[in-house]
Amino acid sequence: MYKLDLPVDPKQTAAIERRRNAELQRQSRIFNVKNRTLGVDRPFLDNQVLDKKTSEDRERLWHEAYDSENLRYVKTAQLLEAQEQERIRELNKEVNEYRFRHQQPESQREFDLWDPDMLKKDVPARVSDDDPRCGLSGLQKFAGEDLNEKARKKFQQQESRKWLTAQRMEKDRAKRDQKFADDLDHKKEMELDARALKLAEMEEEARRAVDTATLNYNMALAAEQAAVRDVERRQETDENYAEIGNHVYGDILTENPEVAVSAFGPHRVVTDRWKGMSPEQLEAIDRERRRQLEENK
Repeated sequence: MYKLDLPVDPKQTAAIERRRNAELQRQSRIFNVKNRTLGVDRPFLDNQVLDKKTSEDRERLWHEAYDSENLRYVKTAQLLEAQEQERIRELNKEVNEYRFRHQQPESQREFDLWDPDMLKKDVPARVSDDDPRCGLSGLQKFAGEDLNEKARKKFQQQESRKWLTAQRMEKDRAKRDQKFADDLDHKKEMELDARALKLAEMEEEARRAVDTATLNYNMALAAEQAAVRDVERRQETDENYAEIGNHVYGDILTENPEVAVSAFGPHRVVTDRWKGMSPEQLEAIDRERRRQLEENK
């Protein structure tokens, strides 16, 4: 018998379901009148065009990056080549300098054998009386000879002339130095005298300026004190006049009846301020008394 209760593979089921959903989506796109144009899957074509454009852009960017990298490599190679050429040029220069300094023909060991100026450089058999090459067997030097007499006398005359010239120059220089020192001392004394006069003048000007400033300050202080005294005197006079006017025109001397009116009503008076009835009040009282008399009659 066949075994019918086999377990279901979830991966296969998911694949079948995914294909079924994809087919349903494709059918919905194909049979949708709004999205379908002449039986063509327009969104799919648009996606293909977009993918192709994206691939072309990616390829173009890759080529541009490759070109930039290639250009950078070319510039680097050119720079390295220029550095190599410069290094070779410096090396050749150093080699030539070394040859010029240390590999001249004169420094060779056999140069004295083929030197073209050998005879010009050769010294005579006897140069002077003290020539060590002049031995007894050479017969180049005899007793009593003085081969350098003329040169020696000439040298002695030149030395004497040099000493005399040096002594004269030393005396002249000493005179110039003494004269220069005297001039400096004279100029220094004149400068010190001028500075002393200048300092004296400045001190005198400063003293006069201090005296003038002190005088001006004292005058200003005196004027200020006089003005203060005038102000105080004027203020005191005004206060005295004001006090006299207050006493003359005050309520006490003028006996103003309004100051005696009490704050509790016009029918009450302040006793310590009341100066008696006014003429109007007295006249009112008289009228009232006459009226009462007439009424009683």
